[in-house]
Order: sequence, then C-alpha cells, then structure tokens
Amino acid sequence: MTLLNASPSDRWFRRPLAPATGRLRLLCFPPAGSGANFYRQWSHLMPAAIEVLAVQYPGREDRIVEPLCESLASLVDGIAQAAMTLREKPLALFGHSMGAAVAHETAKRLEAAGIRIEHLFVSGRPPPHRQRSKAIHRRDDDGVLAEIARLGGTPSAVLENAELRALLLPSIRADFHLIETYEGGLVPALRAPVSAFIGTADTEVGQQEAVQWADVTGGAFDLTCYEGGHFYLVDRPAPLIRALTAKLSAMAWPCTP
Repeated sequence: MTLLNASPSDRWFRRPLAPATGRLRLLCFPPAGSGANFYRQWSHLMPAAIEVLAVQYPGREDRIVEPLCESLASLVDGIAQAAMTLREKPLALFGHSMGAAVAHETAKRLEAAGIRIEHLFVSGRPPPHRQRSKAIHRRDDDGVLAEIARLGGTPSAVLENAELRALLLPSIRADFHLIETYEGGLVPALRAPVSAFIGTADTEVGQQEAVQWADVTGGAFDLTCYEGGHFYLVDRPAPLIRALTAKLSAMAWPCTP
C-alpha cells in the first residue's frame, strides 16, 4: 500500500514504536522544515503508557513526492481530518515553533468537532495574537539558509552538503511562507488547558509574549522556561520530557512507567 492510497491516519502520523500500547496519545507537530523524525527519540524517553504520534507534513521524508501545503489552514485541514480517527484514546497535542501554531489551530478544529483535547503544549512560539512580522520566505537561498543556521537545531553537516540543501530548501521556504502569512486568532477559545515552554535565550519568543498563550484558553495555563535557545528541546530534551510526562500523568489515565 502506497502512502497516497493509505488511510488518513497512516498518511499523516508516524509511530516511532510499534505496536502501540499507550493509554494516551501525544500528537507531536514538527517545526518548520522538519518532519516526523524530529520526534524519533521521544517514544524511547517517555513511559510506555504515552503513545507518541509524530505528524508527517507533506513534501518531506517519506512524503517527499507530495505537494507542499500553501497555507497553514490547508495543512490543518488534512491533520484535523486524520486526527478525528483517533477517538478511541485520550489525545494531547505538542508543537514546537511553527508546530505550536499548527497544533493550536488543530486543537481548535478538533474541539469544534466535539473531540476532547486533554492538553495543548506549545513551545518556542508567540501566541496567535502576538505573531511577529517577518518575510524570510522572500529571501534568496543563502538568506533562508542563514536564518536556519542562526536558529540552530540543524546539523552543520546538513547545511554544508549541497545535495541535502537542495532537497530541504523547498520545504523550508514553504514553511516560512506558511507561518509568515498565518493570521491567527483567539476565537474560539479552547476548553483544553495549555502549557507553554520557551528557552531562556530564544530570540523568537520572549517570556512576556509566551505568557499571553493564556489568552487562547478558558482553562488552566502555565509557562515554563528552560535554559537554552530556540532548540532547547534538542540540546536538552530530558527536562521537557519530564514536564510533559508529569502533566500527562496527572490526568485520569495514569501514565506511570
């Protein structure tokens, strides 16, 4: 079965570990230019009771031949439709950077369809009503690559390899266009509690911006700051994994190892 003929769930989500035995699903949304492999280690770091599903955006990794999405709304359309097939287990969402915006919009779409979201976790991104104005997608290739290098998180060996750069640039530019043309909003407010995470040295979002994620929900909110830059969760994943596990373990479906 090819991915083009696969079920919506099989097309959009990757399970780093199989078989899936978790009692609760954590749906993870990659940052710009990345695919599901961004979260490939998370299943090994979390207790077995939490099933990690990584979202696979079109146009990268095993979906490289598929057209890239032209807007965040069209991306969310596909993800939300696929996520509606995941009703048999409690569902929480985590997104980093661009993935935080995609996760938030997906959570709104799912709640509007009557699907309960146990928790929304957002990382490394201002809230939708505090988007920063940028136009990196309009830069030439060297300018886009310079921004990727500045943010960190991408191995220098990848950026120095001409073939890999040529392979990655289309999806990176498309994602910058997607997030830089995104017009977020607060309505409808989520019912799910929201937790925000940032790196203390992250130039993409400051604490005064991140705390305003509280405005997107009528539920509980908290903010945690970790040492590091924009990709603090790559450099030091353990503190974040512990925080996510603790939050999910506090639910009615225990997630103890």
